[in-house]
Amino acid sequence: MTAPDWALLDKHTTGALLRPGDAAFADSSTPFNRRYADRAPAAVLQAADRADVMRAIDWAREHGVPIVPRGGGHSYAGHSVNTGLVVDLRALDAISVDPADGRVTVGGGVLTGALYAALRPHRLALPLGNGAGVGIAGLALGGGSAATSRKLGLTADTLLHTTLATADGRALDCDRRRNPDLYWACRGGGGGNFGINLDLTFQAVEAPAASTCLLLWEAEHAPAVFDAVQRLMLTTPEETSLRLGVATSGRTGTVVSAIGLHLGPAADLRELLAPAFAAGTPLRAEIADRDFWDAMDHLQHDTSAGAFAVRTHFATRPLPAAAVDAALAHLAAWPGSDNPDGCGFALFGWGGAINRVHPQDTAFVHRGAEYLVSLDTSWQEGDDPGTVAANLAWLAELDRLIVPHAITGAYLNFTDPDLRDWRDAYYGANYPRLVATKRRHDPDGLFRFPQSIGS
Repeated sequence: MTAPDWALLDKHTTGALLRPGDAAFADSSTPFNRRYADRAPAAVLQAADRADVMRAIDWAREHGVPIVPRGGGHSYAGHSVNTGLVVDLRALDAISVDPADGRVTVGGGVLTGALYAALRPHRLALPLGNGAGVGIAGLALGGGSAATSRKLGLTADTLLHTTLATADGRALDCDRRRNPDLYWACRGGGGGNFGINLDLTFQAVEAPAASTCLLLWEAEHAPAVFDAVQRLMLTTPEETSLRLGVATSGRTGTVVSAIGLHLGPAADLRELLAPAFAAGTPLRAEIADRDFWDAMDHLQHDTSAGAFAVRTHFATRPLPAAAVDAALAHLAAWPGSDNPDGCGFALFGWGGAINRVHPQDTAFVHRGAEYLVSLDTSWQEGDDPGTVAANLAWLAELDRLIVPHAITGAYLNFTDPDLRDWRDAYYGANYPRLVATKRRHDPDGLFRFPQSIGS
């Protein structure tokens, strides 16, 4: 095969075509997870508009060059960067809000923080994540879990329409009537599998009143707090969402936390949390009424720079006391690193509106759980190979302790490159239909990456 004609691509596109060594190249090509810092594309096209995206797809197909879209670039497995062509979508940042019917249309490069800001004047809400720099397209395509999801559903559940640029060079309208197979696949089938999403339209609702909580305990209270809060998470109304976690690092030691959102008054939230207070006196307790958008700002979270690995599971029952004790003991044996994020594990409240959608109605299949369980560890890019290996081995052992108490499944948006049975874990019974859709619209596998559909 002849070398790609990058000059031809540059000639026929408006946005900048960046090559290694160009001043802005790193900004569009550096993986969010520094575990993949050595991965770099041959070029980045900073698409100026939809026409640039279409021309890039045609060029990549004709030259046999792998192509991936990049919005926020937050793929945990570094899939927003490949060794071929990266299409940076951040200039596709238009946001249109129709306050009359609550329809919100965003460009394929819109980030969460920008959408929050656009929705606020209209007092509208969508189930969005808690990272301002996360791309909306990637969030929605992988499902999209939010603090409001027990009441409002997943981000994907609110998707009404998307325009998808496919491998054959067409821009297809995808909704319940037009190209319904692609519309179904884009609601939980993962970004970058079927094409490049040029825009997405969501159904928003009126933003409700809200309150938040932040409870912290010292490590000695962890067993009792985990017992009480896990059970509490099964009984709270769907207006309430809690994240129960324990984390340790070389700087802060071990801390237990319960962070939550309640779509109602703080007085009601405090009453709901009574079992958590009874389990142990918190080191810190903040429960406050907030404007909905102030609550969203309060829950924003930015991961520290560095490298990390995450394992996820779904569960229908609380982790038993013996499993929690074993996990806590394992946390105390963390091998350590220079990353201030340290390590830990957490349970996110699931269920409610999420589980009212049939598993086959969208590509997102995980509709029967009560918890999303997340396990993680981190290190710095400059840490020695022994530290990296020790952290990965530590995470694998923590995973072994949790697996017996989980049901089949893993959360696609917390992508795990070390997951061997990823097809079943991410997609379950929906995987054959996703493969059929992939073969219908991208038979030559132009859009491919590790763990891509059909690979």
